[in-house]
This record gives sequence, structure tokens and C-alpha cells, in this order.
Amino acid sequence: MRVWIEPEMVNPKSELYEKHKDWVIRFPNREEYYFRNQLVLDLSNPAVQDHVFGVVDQLMTKYPDIAFFKWDCNSPITNIYSTYLKGKQTHLYIDYVRGLYKVLERVKAKYPNLPMMLCAGGGGRSDFEALKYFTEFWPSDNTDPIERLFIQWGFSQVFPSKTLCAHVTTWNKKTSVKFRTDVAMMCKLGFDIKMDDLTNDEQTYCRQAVQEYNRLKPVILEGDLYRLVSPYEGEREHTSSMYISKDKSNAVVFAFDIHPRYGERLLPVRLQGLEANRMYKVKEINLMPGAWPSLGGNDQVYSGEYLMTVGLGLFTGQDLSSRIIEVSAQ
Repeated sequence: MRVWIEPEMVNPKSELYEKHKDWVIRFPNREEYYFRNQLVLDLSNPAVQDHVFGVVDQLMTKYPDIAFFKWDCNSPITNIYSTYLKGKQTHLYIDYVRGLYKVLERVKAKYPNLPMMLCAGGGGRSDFEALKYFTEFWPSDNTDPIERLFIQWGFSQVFPSKTLCAHVTTWNKKTSVKFRTDVAMMCKLGFDIKMDDLTNDEQTYCRQAVQEYNRLKPVILEGDLYRLVSPYEGEREHTSSMYISKDKSNAVVFAFDIHPRYGERLLPVRLQGLEANRMYKVKEINLMPGAWPSLGGNDQVYSGEYLMTVGLGLFTGQDLSSRIIEVSAQ
């Protein structure tokens, strides 16, 4: 069982609000402003901390088979006033976060092996302190795969791929299911999509992609990341990244054509992080059913020196296309 919770928020038409208005961040004598029809509980207050911890604790006690929590926080703090802090209102922002961490410390202490995703309208809660308590972040509510290429590139400057959730959705149907899946496979892969809406070939592809991802997950989530071509460079036409295992024996290269120019001359891209004197086989994977590899030199063996000094023709030159290439030591 997996549960989505939002324990820091309160709805104004709720029993909690009616019984404990002093627990809510709100001006007592002013009209309330709601964001998503919500207000925020005052986590600077120890009584509120006990309540929020109790939300998780009661769920885990009642449903011990819960295997995953998504902890969401969608409203910014509005009506900024703490009844609890009284004359120390300038402390609210800091004391709120400290109070939240106290709750999370209690959750982690009691349920140390419980995986939890932290979400806050996207990446608003992504910080290193939170990683002490959560296994992953939801980087953005924007799941358009093109935008995700930029989002994931930026996040990768700070956070490793195993902390970033990336899901295949229906956003930007101009992109293929393969393109969307290839983008999501660069992080923690998930699917927020109705399989019944996919063609038979797309369903087959998704099942095969999950198998490939599970096979390559140790490299993608635990390997070293090399950024080969930035989506922010030039006219933002291409991007490529690669992950390589710690022992340099396996690598996975992701390459994306976003909007290449007509007749553009595509140059080889030099790989990084390989061992120069080692031999590597390159193979295009994650293809749609019935599709043939189009990578030049596919299934061929090259030295690490060649791949790092000459490179591979990673890009197709076709609009919104993608490639995943496995590089294996021989």
C-alpha cells in the first residue's frame, strides 16, 4: 500500500480547524486568504508537531502494510501570524522549519526503513537536510519531457539521480511514449499514465523499458554522472548525459534531439569516464517493437580512448527523438 498525505495543511471547513484555530498560521482579526482552499498548520508549536507526527503514526499503526509515503505540501504560508509565538513573529519561518524537522526525526526514528517522497508543489522542499528523512524528491509538477530535460539537468548539479522522481505522463503528447520514458529513465522511473490509453506496441515497449531500467538501475542510480551536452548551450537543440559504474565496466548514455535545425551537421560526442585501454561494446537499447538500431557503429567494439577522443554519433537529427546506448566492457 502507498499513501499520499499532506499533514501540514488544514482545510477551513474541517473539524481540526474548528477545534484548533490557534494551531493555524492566520491573522486572528483579518480576513483569511486561502491558497488551494488551504491554510498551513503552525509547526513552531510543539502541540502541532505532535499532531502531525500522529498523522503518520496512526496510519502506520492502523495499516502496517503501508510501504511508501508521499509527503506533500502545496500551499505557501499566507496570513503570516503565529498565535504560539506571540511577540516572536520574526522567528516563524525558522521555527516552522525546525519544527518540521523535529517531526521528521520522530518519524525516521520510529520507522527507519519507510521510503518517503517529499513533494512541495514541485521542488520547493528539495534540500540536503530533508534528505536525512526522505528517500527522494518530486522535482517539479511540470512533467513535460522537454521541460524535464532542463529541470533534471539543473537538479543534477546538486542532487544525485537516485533522489529525483521522474514519471511518464500524458503531458506533451507531441512527444512519443519512448521519448517520455527515456527522459524519465535518467532518474527514479515511474508511470502516471493509463495503460489502456496506449497502443499494444506502446504497452509492450513500456514493459520492456521497465525491465531494461531495472537491469541498468545500479548504474543509473549509483554510478557517476557525466554531462556531455547541455540543453542550455547553443540553440537548445540537443542534450546528452551518461552514467558509468564505479568500476568503469558499464555505462548508459542518454541522448535527446529536441528541435534540431534542418540539415544540421551532427558531430560525434565524446564520452567521458571510461578507461582508455579498455575495450567497450556499444549497443542501442530501449527500442520500440519492430524498430531497428540506427546508431552508427551499433554492436561494435571500441577502445575507451577512441570513445573519449573521437566519440559516437549520438544524435539522430530528427525532431523529438531519443536514444539510449549501453556501453559494456569486453
